Amino acid sequence: MQAFYSDNFVLPLPTGHRFPMAKYQLLRDALTRQLPQVSLMQAPAVTDGELAFAHDPAYVQAIADGSVEPAQLREIGFPWSEAMAARARRSVGGTLQAARVAMKQGIAANLAGGTHHAYANRGGGFCVFNDLAVSARVIQAEWGRLRFAGNLRRPPLQVAIIDLDVHQGNGTAHIFRNDASVFTLSIHGEKNFPFQKETGDLDVALPDGTGDVEYMAALEQALQDMENRFTPGFVLYLAGADPFERDRLGRLKLSFDGLLTRDCCVFDWCTRRGIPLAFAMGGGYGTDIAETVQVQLGTYRIALEYWNRHHANRNQQRRNTASA
Repeated sequence: MQAFYSDNFVLPLPTGHRFPMAKYQLLRDALTRQLPQVSLMQAPAVTDGELAFAHDPAYVQAIADGSVEPAQLREIGFPWSEAMAARARRSVGGTLQAARVAMKQGIAANLAGGTHHAYANRGGGFCVFNDLAVSARVIQAEWGRLRFAGNLRRPPLQVAIIDLDVHQGNGTAHIFRNDASVFTLSIHGEKNFPFQKETGDLDVALPDGTGDVEYMAALEQALQDMENRFTPGFVLYLAGADPFERDRLGRLKLSFDGLLTRDCCVFDWCTRRGIPLAFAMGGGYGTDIAETVQVQLGTYRIALEYWNRHHANRNQQRRNTASA
């Protein structure tokens, strides 16, 4: 299973900054030690043209050259630097490349990404560019160019974004508010950031203290509701670690086992329907950063299990075809 990292592009943050930048390197180290079947590759940087599928070119340029307004930087939460701009492009590039791989191999991942608070013309909440929006639009365009290859007549690609970060994906919802080809599903804390929510296709707001049982009931119902309204051909999954019970910014109460069950539910839903899936990690602000990494590592264990099932089934189908 392929996964893309960008932790070698590090933001120079002030001492005491609350964003846990170290978690990305810690996750890559843990994957290298414990899940060597995950093939780790450096994320490419997205181009201006790829960013323009979801972002205002003037905003892209302002991030590139540092002319972005100070008030905007305060909303993002990071000081501008060349490293900040470079990392933002790689974070998007990791999800986009994972999406391209997943379309061919079933499942792929970005160790970063999940930057769902970024709007078309501004960032926010530690998010500069919206990797989910860019990836959805680029994958649709690339699929579209192949729609009439040979004798195939493929329908337009429908994309579902399943956002299970504890914070609502407000930027994603706003970008796709008038786009019927992308379905935005967000399950998040009702009273958590952002305090003014956007309207997505399906928003499930949970009260503070929601635990494993209630969360899973909400997720299963949401997936059923989405399926009643939309038929995705591709899924982007934001597997936030911040619903964890000891997350500093989470306010929900999911356990390690509850988060594993959550991930199993999403991967199983896609696998049973033959839908390729790319996932990004999103938020995670554990009081103990090792616990955040443990949650994320659990997501990769589940993903790898389903990736192995997918390829075992595909190999068996090939053997059956060859022997027929």
